[in-house]
Amino acid sequence: MRKFNIRKVLDGLTAGSSSASQQQQQQQQHPPGNREPEIQETLQSEHFQLCKTVRHGFPYQPSALAFDPVQKILAVGTQTGALRLFGRPGVECYCQHDSGAAVIQLQFLINEGALVSALADDTLHLWNLRQKRPAILHSLKFCRERVTFCHLPFQSKWLYVGTERGNIHIVNVESFTLSGYVIMWNKAIELSSKSHPGPVVHISDNPMDEGKLLIGFESGTVVLWDLKSKKADYRYTYDEAIHSVAWHHEGKQFICSHSDGTLTIWNVRSPAKPVQTITPHGKQLKDGKKPEPCKPILKVEFKTTRSGEPFIILSGGLSYDTVGRRPCLTVMHGKSTAVLEMDYSIVDFLTLCETPYPNDFQEPYAVVVLLEKDLVLIDLAQNGYPIFENPYPLSIHESPVTCCEYFADCPVDLIPALYSVGARQKRQGYSKKEWPINGGNWGLGAQSYPEIIITGHADGSVKFWDASAITLQVLYKLKTSKVFEKSRNKDDRPNTDIVDEDPYAIQIISWCPESRMLCIAGVSAHVIIYRFSKQEVITEVIPMLEVRLLYEINDVETPEGEQLPPLPTPVGGPNPQPIPSQSHPSTSSSSSDGLRDNVPCLKVKNSPLKQSPGYQTELVIQLVWVGGEPPQQITSLAVNSSYGLVVFGNCNGIAMVDYLQKAVLLNLGTIELYGSNDPYRREPRSPRKSRQPSGAGLCDISEGTVVPEDRCKSPTSAKMSRKLSLPTDLKPDLDVKDNSFSRSRSSSVTSIDKESREAISALHFCETFTRKTDSSPSPCLWVGTTLGTVLIIALNLPPGGEQRLLQPVIVSPSGTILRLKGAILRMAFLDTTGCLIPPAYEPWREYNVPEEKDEKEKLKKRRPVSVSPSSSQEISENQYAVICSEKQAKVISLPTQNCAYKQNITETSFVLRGDIVALSNSICLACFCANGHIMTFSLPSLRPLLDVYYLPLTNMRIARTFCFTNNGQALYLVSPTEIQRLTYSQETCENLQEMLGELFTPVETPEAPNRGFFKGLFGGGAQSLDREELFGESSSGKASRSLAQHIPGPGGIEGVKGAASGVVGELARARLALDERGQKLGDLEERTAAMLSSAESFSKHAHEIMLKYKDKKWYQF
Repeated sequence: MRKFNIRKVLDGLTAGSSSASQQQQQQQQHPPGNREPEIQETLQSEHFQLCKTVRHGFPYQPSALAFDPVQKILAVGTQTGALRLFGRPGVECYCQHDSGAAVIQLQFLINEGALVSALADDTLHLWNLRQKRPAILHSLKFCRERVTFCHLPFQSKWLYVGTERGNIHIVNVESFTLSGYVIMWNKAIELSSKSHPGPVVHISDNPMDEGKLLIGFESGTVVLWDLKSKKADYRYTYDEAIHSVAWHHEGKQFICSHSDGTLTIWNVRSPAKPVQTITPHGKQLKDGKKPEPCKPILKVEFKTTRSGEPFIILSGGLSYDTVGRRPCLTVMHGKSTAVLEMDYSIVDFLTLCETPYPNDFQEPYAVVVLLEKDLVLIDLAQNGYPIFENPYPLSIHESPVTCCEYFADCPVDLIPALYSVGARQKRQGYSKKEWPINGGNWGLGAQSYPEIIITGHADGSVKFWDASAITLQVLYKLKTSKVFEKSRNKDDRPNTDIVDEDPYAIQIISWCPESRMLCIAGVSAHVIIYRFSKQEVITEVIPMLEVRLLYEINDVETPEGEQLPPLPTPVGGPNPQPIPSQSHPSTSSSSSDGLRDNVPCLKVKNSPLKQSPGYQTELVIQLVWVGGEPPQQITSLAVNSSYGLVVFGNCNGIAMVDYLQKAVLLNLGTIELYGSNDPYRREPRSPRKSRQPSGAGLCDISEGTVVPEDRCKSPTSAKMSRKLSLPTDLKPDLDVKDNSFSRSRSSSVTSIDKESREAISALHFCETFTRKTDSSPSPCLWVGTTLGTVLIIALNLPPGGEQRLLQPVIVSPSGTILRLKGAILRMAFLDTTGCLIPPAYEPWREYNVPEEKDEKEKLKKRRPVSVSPSSSQEISENQYAVICSEKQAKVISLPTQNCAYKQNITETSFVLRGDIVALSNSICLACFCANGHIMTFSLPSLRPLLDVYYLPLTNMRIARTFCFTNNGQALYLVSPTEIQRLTYSQETCENLQEMLGELFTPVETPEAPNRGFFKGLFGGGAQSLDREELFGESSSGKASRSLAQHIPGPGGIEGVKGAASGVVGELARARLALDERGQKLGDLEERTAAMLSSAESFSKHAHEIMLKYKDKKWYQF
């Protein structure tokens, strides 16, 4: 075997990975006669590099919101320290504060390409947004005070920072240093209050006079502070706590929102009492009494228009008797009050206005509302305030994601086909205007291949997403629950339910992109097969089958002769016969001894079903209750369009269905698959708790739920198989945990017994050699189990056309058994050149359109088989089977069944996901381990190519959604609402910078409002303030060093170099760079002064010498 480079591998190899020398020794164990032909492998470790690409979805647990009205960029901060920036659809960016502290406030440096974030750990950070991946330029950590509120006036470099103690500090955002100017709380309130006024909840400058600062304290006191004279002009007191304050643009009035649901409007010069007190949602009582108190108004905004009444927009403030009412945003405009109900609680909102200048008519046109789990944009210019259609992919979590699949390099016609059927599903009634958040520019997409992500959800819906070129857009949504009868309330629910909530939740998705056949397995032990059609059809009777999948071990003895406890079921015989097709659910609901029997968990509709264009139900298969035992959940699933077969398995056994003839072909217990070759001692294991981590349900999964022992133990039990996560596991009841479906503990099928069962964990249809003696490949099914066995089932298919629908498919176990360590996860096949042999498929065609007879005949005669590189060679040449388990990978030569290559992937952990993927015109095996390592191996020799510690398995959501696909792409659900995409391809990492969008684009700042002749003459209009003179070091001195610590950021000046050119860009860049350049300019000035004095002295001396020697001849020197 030729040498290979393990330079990258050695960096991250763990105890669990076997070294190259071990692998070579294993290969040398094979006798020389069995040496496999050398296959030239092109992939080297240089082709691999791991990096995150993009994050899609709604920011999880949002906490702050900001908008740049000139750049038209929206920023959202979260409770986990994440920062999400949104521009035009397709321009998105994700950043993370290292501390992970919650973002409490965000402030844009408007049109500067910079953003200030304030965190709950009392740090301020300056982000440079002029680079594709924003970076922190500076940080400032407050050591003695808690930060509560920040305010940065438009076109100012001085940031006001309010604290919990009630003081206000001033930060220079260019150097990120504190000014010596401080407004102390006691000086601000003086004798107006006997007690401490509480934390600062608001700071803003008067729109018409920058020298006057309005400070709101939590207790209800508001102070108008004169910055120049360093004293309070006015103090306004109200006996209710303040939540927010907003100015009228003329600077003569401001409005406060209070904790009792009132709004107070104050004239600046009348501090004694408010001009007006409004309780927007309070019931006005007669006799002039105060209205009833309401819930707090958390925020208010006061926006003016040139041609009409001002807008007062507020969140909260509902009366206490509206129990169960949804959170509301209230828009008051003149005499009309609109109450807009929201689906989730309101985190924050902002009014989008035409001007960035606070002293001009605001002209509001939209309100952006950040909800707990959604982002809503309301059009203020249209009657009825319709919402804008959201173009961002923020609906991933509309129902919790329960499984996920990723397909790169799909057929090119797929995305247009899915888009065309999905376009008809769009809701009506949106605003007719363009989405107003439209800043930034798209990146240059270097990747041209189509990518599709499919997500399965707890409500039984399946969503198809276009994920090409690092964007995400929903294409089509399928509701699988439509075929079932819905129970209107809990009382009339069928008592056959095996899960209390989400009975339609999707567990496994099997999809063939070429034929567009889709198959899903749901949590209620149901399988639905779908065909894609562009035509609408009405299905009179939904085709359905019921399958009794048993676990019978009465007659099976272990090699020692010990016998397992028998399973009492009313059905005798170890080999149940396939049941005939049924058009309606069976009626027998209990056996002779009163146990539930022969009933499925869900009831299929018996009325005609209208099926829209898109995915249409071909067949519903349900497992039924057997003798009081509920059906066990499905653990693996595969569909093949060429053979017309679907197969699925669980911890009881395996069932195969011919979906063309609607017939059950195979229904065997796992033990029966072995026949007489069963190598296992089927004895119950010692009693212990299930290893399924708590909180591993299919629905919203809580963070950090791994039990420490799970990190090293392999989930060989059926219940821990990768895709097995059941909503019932969320219940705290231990009994339910150990035996997720057993309602009755009296049954002799105990949790121990179920744990010791062997479940079907992997299924793969292929055309290969089933036995050692085979001379040519034939259709077969490879079955992998949780105990590391691979069994092969031979398929004898009738000829195509009419015969395929008339003659039965003959299925027979071949007797071939292969063994690996750990549960089998994935199987694939290579030809003699090392190329992947894809499973056979039938190309998609429209099923619901009657075709010409000749065409039909042609189609029927054709036996579709996928075109693979091996088809051009001699058919008798051998193949390689690639099998990946939780612990190891093997490459087995066929038909000889010799192990050509073997690699122990991990000893101390286990593989959660393994995929055989295409990369750089070659293929490799990619694995994600529970210990957080991502590894790749060459094929067929299984050389380690990449081993990087990426992230530990912190919860079952990552385990259940992680998937690799072709061209070095991978993804997983990083939070209940977000998909994180990553790449393990060196080429994609290199091109990523080009593909990312630009957040900052050079835009001219709008002109300031005209002051007008008379205002200028009589001193009206906006008063400017020289803040530099007031807050600079020369006048206010230096701030105490112990108050805050400056931390230079990793972004530095390098980040600014990527900024756009143009006058605005240059000016803004100069401002951002000032802190570093200021120091250099200072040094330069000193040096220049020194050089100047040196030059003057030199000139003086030169002049003196000239005068001295002026009249002397040359020979006199």
